[in-house]
Amino acid sequence: MSTATAKFQLVGSLLRPEDLLKYKQKIENRDDIKYPFYDAFPGYKEKESETTKQVIAKQKEEGITPITDGEYTKSMWHLDFIWGLKDIERYIADSGYAFQDHDGGDFETRKDIGLRITEPLSGKNHHFIDIFKNVKTQSGNTDVKLTVWGAAHAFTELAVFDELYGKNQVYKTQEDLKDGLVNAYKEFLTEYKEAGGKIIQFDDCLWELFADDNEHSFYASGNEGIEDLADTFISINNEVADFGHELGLKVWTHNCRGNYQSRHAAGGTYQAIAEKFLGEQHYDRFFLEWDDERAGDISALEVLKDKDDVEVVLGLLSSKTSTLDDEQRVVNLLDKASQILPKERLFLSHQCGFASCDNGNELSIEQQWNKINQGQKIAAEYWG
Repeated sequence: MSTATAKFQLVGSLLRPEDLLKYKQKIENRDDIKYPFYDAFPGYKEKESETTKQVIAKQKEEGITPITDGEYTKSMWHLDFIWGLKDIERYIADSGYAFQDHDGGDFETRKDIGLRITEPLSGKNHHFIDIFKNVKTQSGNTDVKLTVWGAAHAFTELAVFDELYGKNQVYKTQEDLKDGLVNAYKEFLTEYKEAGGKIIQFDDCLWELFADDNEHSFYASGNEGIEDLADTFISINNEVADFGHELGLKVWTHNCRGNYQSRHAAGGTYQAIAEKFLGEQHYDRFFLEWDDERAGDISALEVLKDKDDVEVVLGLLSSKTSTLDDEQRVVNLLDKASQILPKERLFLSHQCGFASCDNGNELSIEQQWNKINQGQKIAAEYWG
């Protein structure tokens, strides 16, 4: 594979085929079942294994590197990881996550997002390790990466949004919950490294809640202590990233503003948060979203100029649309970015995966691969 071709990166998730989706959609409506749900649905494990093998083979055929499982083994990009910790209970909540609909109105996601902590958290013997081993075996000599929910995003959901700490909870204080969660991540990373893992990607879409130019941010809600929470957020991510580096892992992150059935959750520019969330986080590679004007100007990359060991994957293409992207716009932004950071430190991708949750974005599998092939072509021409 040419270096130029490898300059195009997949964020991680790919559209699931219908015969797999029929099982995934059953999960959404049940909260009396335990992750990974195989025992609840006869034939599910076999179908997931079969289709995952097919999507790995397709990535190899198309020259994708590094390879993922297409996230075929997940229902949602983030919660599957938490469901796999010991000991979490899931339940169907009164409402889902709030997203923006195509007409600007409100849109609600699936509701099986409720969480309870019933024992101290542990990342040992996680099902994701079995998933990784299968992908690694099937990928041959091609690099593999595993995508996992970012630790600080998980903490914010558990501690700030759900408040899963207190007198009648397993963890009595927010600090105890943070320590328990970080320890679970470290246990997981240790076993991932032992299983042969080399690349871990932490996915995260909460940075923009700290942007004062985001109308849906903590600022807009009038919350106090925002700066302190931002510092806590970054310190959690850095503690986990630093531990990954100590193990010898490459530690990447992906950030977007939400991606659910071709809809987004929030705005907020990178300029408003660049100093902290780009400048202070200890990642080797940032996958960033720049498919439309919500992300602001690409000059936010200036904060990374002196971090010579940091790479940036520019999400200039859209996984949310069924049509091919404007190639001239992409090249213009690549040119602008390469005036800020050396061209060899830059990559190209879509702003997010094609199916962050199992239902996926509003395009066909054929259209998805047409868009991926377009990204590969642009990368080959630009870096070739």
